[in-house]
Amino acid sequence: MKQLKILWQFSRPHTIIGSVCSITALYIMATAQFALLAHWELYAGTLVAALACNLFIVGINQLVDVELDKINKPYLPLAAGSLSLAGAKVILIVSLIISLLVSFFISIYLFLLIVVILLIGMAYSIPPLQLKKHHLPAALAITVVRGLLVNIGMYLHFHHAVYGDFILSSAVICLTAFIMLFSVAIAWFKDLPDTEGDSRFHISTLAILYSKKNALRGGTLLVALAYCGAIVWSGVYAGNHQLMLMVAHAMLFALFLLNYFSVKLDDPVSIRKFYLQFWVFFFAEYILFAVWSLMN
Repeated sequence: MKQLKILWQFSRPHTIIGSVCSITALYIMATAQFALLAHWELYAGTLVAALACNLFIVGINQLVDVELDKINKPYLPLAAGSLSLAGAKVILIVSLIISLLVSFFISIYLFLLIVVILLIGMAYSIPPLQLKKHHLPAALAITVVRGLLVNIGMYLHFHHAVYGDFILSSAVICLTAFIMLFSVAIAWFKDLPDTEGDSRFHISTLAILYSKKNALRGGTLLVALAYCGAIVWSGVYAGNHQLMLMVAHAMLFALFLLNYFSVKLDDPVSIRKFYLQFWVFFFAEYILFAVWSLMN
C-alpha cells in the first residue's frame, strides 16, 4: 500500500484525473450513437495508453526537477526522498513502454498521436529545449497537448475507429477552444505558488516576470472568455438541452469567480488551494459535455 501511495503521488493525481475525464468524455462524444460500453476495448486500451503517457510526462518533469522541487514541492516523492531516482527511472521506462505498445496495437494513428505528445512532454522538461523555463513556450506546449492534441486527436481517433472517417463535431470544436484557453490559464496559475524556487533556478514564468497579480488576472481573463464562448455556443449551436448547458456554464463561471476572489497571493497555502480547485473546473467541463452527449 505504501508503494501504491508513492506511485499515486508521483503521478500527480490531478493530471491523472484530468486525463481520465478527457478520454472518457471524448469517447462518449464520439460514440454517443452506440451503447455506452459497445466499444469498451477501444476505450480501455486508449485510456491505459493515455494514462501511461501522462505518468511518463509528469515523471520526467520530476526527475529533472528534483532540486527545484525541494523548494517548490517538497512533498513530492523524489524531493521528499520516499522514491529513489532508480525507482523513478523504472516507473518511467515501464510507463513509456506501456504507452507505446498499447497505442501501437490499437492503431497507428493513436501511436503517432502518443509519440507526438511524448516528444512535446520531453521537450517541455528536458534540456536543451526545456520549454518550461520560459512562460510563452511553456504555455504553448501545455496548450497544444492538453487543448489541441488530446481533444481533437483523441476524438478523431475514437471516431475513426468506430466510423472509419475523421469528422469533427461543433461540440468538440467548442470543447477544444474552451480547454485551450483553460490550458494557458493552467500554465500561468501553476507557477503562482512556485516563485521562490523558479526565481532561484532562473525559470522565467509569467508570475516572476510580470507579478503574481498580473498572472492571476491574465489567466482569469482567459477563463472568462472560455465560459462566455461556451455559453454563446450552447445558446446558438448546442441544439438539444441548450438551457442546461448555458445554466451549467454560468454556474461554473460564478463558482470560479468565487474561487478567484478568495485567493490570497501573499499566502502560499491559499494559492496552492486555488490552483488545485481550478482543476475541478477543468474536470467539470468534460463531465458536462459527456452528460450532455448522453442526454442527446
